[in-house]
Amino acid sequence: MTAAHPPQDPAGLTAFIETQYHAKHRQQLPELAALSNKVETVHAGQAHVPAGLSVLLQRMIGEMEVHMKKEELILFPAMRRASGGGLQAPIAAMRGDHDDHAAEIRQIRALTDDLTLPEGACRSWTRLYQDLQGFVADLEEHIRLENEVLFPQFEPDGAHHG
Repeated sequence: MTAAHPPQDPAGLTAFIETQYHAKHRQQLPELAALSNKVETVHAGQAHVPAGLSVLLQRMIGEMEVHMKKEELILFPAMRRASGGGLQAPIAAMRGDHDDHAAEIRQIRALTDDLTLPEGACRSWTRLYQDLQGFVADLEEHIRLENEVLFPQFEPDGAHHG
């Protein structure tokens, strides 16, 4: 999780999200998928192996890339222009994606026994779970910033939807 305090204004906050979270997720996910694949392959059949985690992470790479591109190319520029009108539908779509990402985080936690290492875990397995912990924390904060700080500035009632 980043220690920096994000700006509250839409232009500053969208730039912050792109540099602090989008760029980081693009780096984190491929590394996590590769490391997970290694752990799953080397330890196949052993107790507590997070079988299916690499497939989930690989799928998330594509899903999150599409989501982040929509924000970077369409939604965030519209927010920076302060054209608040007409953004309800794209914001609702992004909130839906966020709900999907939250479900994927729950899947990660389920597959990894809530990121609990088995006794005697190797260095790769240990690094995988440590890095996953960082990724999950970053993604949760990224979603929170958009859902609770950014999006309500462009919604008519100013209320966040959970």
